[in-house]
Amino acid sequence: MKSSYTLLSQSSRCAARAGEIRTLHGTIQTPVFMPVGTQATVKGMTPENLLAIGAQIILANTYHLFLRPGHTLIQQFGGLHKFMNWDGPILTDSGGFQIYSLKELARITEEGATFKSHLDGSTLFLSPEDAVSVQEALGSDIMMCLDTCIPYPASREEASNATALTARWAERCRKAQRPTGQLLFGIVQGGMYPDLRARSVEDMTSIGFDGYALGGLSVGEPSEVMYEMTAQTAALLPYEFPKYVMGVGTPEDLVECVFRGVDMFDCVMPTRNARNGMLFTSRGRLVIKNACYYNDPLPADENCGCYTCRNYSRAYLRHLYMAKEILASLLNTIHNLHYFVNLMKQMRMAISADRFEEFRREFYEMREQEIPTV
Repeated sequence: MKSSYTLLSQSSRCAARAGEIRTLHGTIQTPVFMPVGTQATVKGMTPENLLAIGAQIILANTYHLFLRPGHTLIQQFGGLHKFMNWDGPILTDSGGFQIYSLKELARITEEGATFKSHLDGSTLFLSPEDAVSVQEALGSDIMMCLDTCIPYPASREEASNATALTARWAERCRKAQRPTGQLLFGIVQGGMYPDLRARSVEDMTSIGFDGYALGGLSVGEPSEVMYEMTAQTAALLPYEFPKYVMGVGTPEDLVECVFRGVDMFDCVMPTRNARNGMLFTSRGRLVIKNACYYNDPLPADENCGCYTCRNYSRAYLRHLYMAKEILASLLNTIHNLHYFVNLMKQMRMAISADRFEEFRREFYEMREQEIPTV
């Protein structure tokens, strides 16, 4: 199978690598962070805002769009790109994690997932074949197989059964895929059991996909366990295909997973925390509601060049947040997403210069410094 991924540079002292992924709507430079636009919108952002911060690709969610407004309607409008006015690449999650998170509202069988809509309680069914056809109708550039997410902790039997079901579903997804030019990624499961992860890698690579995701991580396990599973699994996946850790994570998680060879990430953390008044900075997290920023003229991060930091003080951002103004969410989200996107750009540059380990050390040294206030 010809890969859409090209390796451009590799660290000589760790697994960090830089490359590019070719899609129907453009080429993505990796490692890359994908802002989450669950319902065909990145909360608090316009497409123009996303372009301004340097976002290359965004993520939308099959489960939510399947429920509302429906993939058929979106297809009538020319697909997701035209519907939401975003001409860059889009990845759609299959909905497996959302069905997993429904818990009592969902029932998993060999055929697929039967679940009750969280909107109106109606009973719905999604098979692996349905997940692919819905994503094809949405017109996303990268589609994900339907999988069964494994909770933490999980017994070995539970993890083994779910991993085997994910493999059978993945084969059905691949067979259902039509030749549209869209990429389809398989998802590696296995819980926190290294041998089950290795078996899942064998299952996915034997089927053959355009990329491979590491699922079932960042579900409550300690960071050191997540990093161990990431390193072990990423090392087993074929180097000529993109590697994606789903739902991760903090800036520290991004640096550590790139260090271990991962190319792609998504997480709601920068947008969700922005709405809650928490800003990511080069020196760590800044809680804008804190009284010490009441009259602080400094930007959120003196080392940041985003629109928010170029134009607004901490005092103003605190005022907006305390007054519950909509603009608070917009400006905070611009800053947080710029921070995440720029962090990935810095990592790409460090890998290309073969100084990723130095970058990693400097990243942590900066975070040990106190956030200055006036």
